Amino acid sequence: MNLKSVVLVSWLLGPIGGAHAVEALALNNGNLLLEGIPPVPGQIKQDLKRYQSTRSGAFLDWTRDGKQIYISTRFGDVAQIHRVAFPGAARYQLTFFDEPVGSVQRQPDGNLLSFTMDAGGSEYAQLFILDPASGDWKMLSDGKSRNGAVRWSRDGKSMAYQSTRRNGRSNDIWMQSLDNPQQARLVLESPDGSWWGPQDFSADNSKLLVLNYISAAISRAVLLDLKSGKQQVLAGAGGDSVNLPQAFDADGKGFFLLTDRDGEFMQLAWQPLEGGTPRFISADIPWNVDGLALSKDRKRAAFTVNADGRSELYLLDTASLTYRKVEDIPMGLVSGMNFSPDGSKLAMRLNTPKTPTDSFVLHLGEQPLQAGKLERWTFSEVGGLDTSSFIEPELIHYPTFDQVDGKPRMIPAFVYKPRGSGPFPVVISIHGGPEGQSRPRFSSTYQMWLNKLGVAVVVPNVRGSSGYGKTWLSLDNGYKREDSVKDIGALLDWIAEQKDLDAQRVAVFGGSYGGYMVLASAVHYSDRLKAAVDIVGISNFVTFLENTKAYRRDLRRVEYGDERDPKMRAHLQAISPLNQVDRINISLLVVQGQNDPRVPVTEAEQIVKALRSKGQPVWYMNALNEGHGYRKKENRDIYQQVVVMFLRRYLLGAQ
Repeated sequence: MNLKSVVLVSWLLGPIGGAHAVEALALNNGNLLLEGIPPVPGQIKQDLKRYQSTRSGAFLDWTRDGKQIYISTRFGDVAQIHRVAFPGAARYQLTFFDEPVGSVQRQPDGNLLSFTMDAGGSEYAQLFILDPASGDWKMLSDGKSRNGAVRWSRDGKSMAYQSTRRNGRSNDIWMQSLDNPQQARLVLESPDGSWWGPQDFSADNSKLLVLNYISAAISRAVLLDLKSGKQQVLAGAGGDSVNLPQAFDADGKGFFLLTDRDGEFMQLAWQPLEGGTPRFISADIPWNVDGLALSKDRKRAAFTVNADGRSELYLLDTASLTYRKVEDIPMGLVSGMNFSPDGSKLAMRLNTPKTPTDSFVLHLGEQPLQAGKLERWTFSEVGGLDTSSFIEPELIHYPTFDQVDGKPRMIPAFVYKPRGSGPFPVVISIHGGPEGQSRPRFSSTYQMWLNKLGVAVVVPNVRGSSGYGKTWLSLDNGYKREDSVKDIGALLDWIAEQKDLDAQRVAVFGGSYGGYMVLASAVHYSDRLKAAVDIVGISNFVTFLENTKAYRRDLRRVEYGDERDPKMRAHLQAISPLNQVDRINISLLVVQGQNDPRVPVTEAEQIVKALRSKGQPVWYMNALNEGHGYRKKENRDIYQQVVVMFLRRYLLGAQ
């Protein structure tokens, strides 16, 4: 870690405004700016070092022969592509970029790898091709647009992907041939601000299964003829349901999709291409299906279910559409599934509260529903810590302010408590989205707080979270936005009733939309909170919608409301924390990335300036080489150290 620093003192209004002198530090070659933040004591750095030395080994894809795997892991500052030859083998690094590598897919029946990568957290990802044998790579996209959702054709000769290259704001679909990589072809123009992305090619590569995403509650499955350009809406024409196309079936007469049509939850379904209604496969499972993978011959599949935040894994016979649950999968989160080329094995990422994401392989039987041994391929380091001693969360449900069928609505939350009797100070950690969901995943940050600060961590899924049905998802939309903030008030009531929790020492912590929730909680509950940590949060919905990148503006208007409508604009201004700073009377830490395309840096600057204007000290951290969150280890380490120092001082009262 390079900690070259220059002390800068700004008087009067400070670097971004304020009533007092603000001392600033420039760290990491000037890329990380800290204002009003004292130097981190050496003891905190030493205490946290092991927790900051964890890494993961996330499965990416199989090699062509199906004997080895590609994974994403970090040995330097950012995650890169590695190859693993056998279970427990050393990780052989293939890429050596200064920026983290994004999504990776191997060429069908070939050796090349496609991957995406942006610069400085801008999220303007470019499309690249890598030859893993030689290490040679080249960029296929234009270097200026935002690109993603890459799908290889079945013959491996071309790719379809989403790109903004036409005008910088429209989410169109383009095709790129490996034979002529300099010429990309526009195959679908987005007619509005919605998102269009390729999902799967037909067997003869003449048609493309496409997702048209409008909002978290509305999406369509579309069939695109690549020769004529003709579009056919397969599911979601009514615009009142979620329809996520997954893949064509084995004979190309139908396709698989995830849909909440005719129900509360996302079900796995099969639907014929030539008319007809979907056949619901997972109708007996009262939770969201959240992932599907098919073998190369498409005769077998695997899908995961989000059961109250935890993953369940199922195998599917695509001919009979029958399924079977795979037993003995560790309690945690399963993602990134992919069958080996011969269909005999299923690789996946597995994350548990006690282990970081690692790569596992499930051996399969001859029949589609037969599962054998689950084999661990990577063993990621956790700084020498004994993870068996890590605290697992307890799932609780607490009552909130409104009722359902005459009874209080119950809010799910995961609670981590240190060992001992308490009463423990509390950090409420609020997820972003707002359609996100907190799940019981590995978090060295939470374990660090539990062990080094002795605080309990409560992680709620307030209304508007995904995973609990479409009614729950819509409970905070539009004019109901602050109802989710009231759920935090109800959580404070619940904390006050717990003998082992200290209601006099509570902090809120959250990022992105969770950052808005932190600021809104500070507005409404300053008398019940000690401190707040706002990470890349929205401080004013109107300025946020006006300044977020054009390619995502209409998508966000569907969720938050259209600021161009006078009535909605007045409502958004009324609930924005920036317009209520006189009600914020607790200590605040604001964390931001300069290149954030989602929540612009101006959202952080204006809340910091407003609070300092009224004489309230604010700690402010801004990374000039980051975007929507910190991905570089040298920045992330200092950020975590500052958060611990902030909580020690303002939550625990220690100096």
